[in-house]
Amino acid sequence: MTEEVILADKNNRKVGIEEKIKAHQEGKLHRAFSIFIFNSKKDLLIQQRAKTKYHSAGLWSNTVCSHPRPGETYQQAAHRRLKEEMGFDCKLKKVFCFIYKTDFQNSLIENEYDCVFTGKFDGKPKPNAQEIMDSKWVSIEELKQDIIKNSDKYSVWLKIALEKIKSNHIKEVTK
Repeated sequence: MTEEVILADKNNRKVGIEEKIKAHQEGKLHRAFSIFIFNSKKDLLIQQRAKTKYHSAGLWSNTVCSHPRPGETYQQAAHRRLKEEMGFDCKLKKVFCFIYKTDFQNSLIENEYDCVFTGKFDGKPKPNAQEIMDSKWVSIEELKQDIIKNSDKYSVWLKIALEKIKSNHIKEVTK
């Protein structure tokens, strides 16, 4: 089955559907989401992307990131992928959206209307080994310091979204 993404304009209005790889080859703006799961200690669950990913393979990123499928809402897609990648589900809240565009060394272009969700989970994740090489809980401060020292170990969208997540987003979800 060929995966498809929802193409969008800069106001997130649907303008079409495209094969996922073609959208990334041609740099077409499309819908995406990023999930940031915190525990009660306000630590963030991050993942190291599998080496088989078509871009950003082996990089550390937020808890889950993916694309809604045609006919699927952001909420439906976020819950689906959280279960598929991390083996659990929890309440999610959309906190903001942003657009970013970046070119990768393999000639793919990420051009996404990315909506960020936060959630709280205090259990033990069960990462899907086909999607994730490793995962760990980390404090935001520790993560920000390591990004300064080792920027090339982290996904582009994690670095952008992390700068936009406010302490009140974290406090609200972890209370």
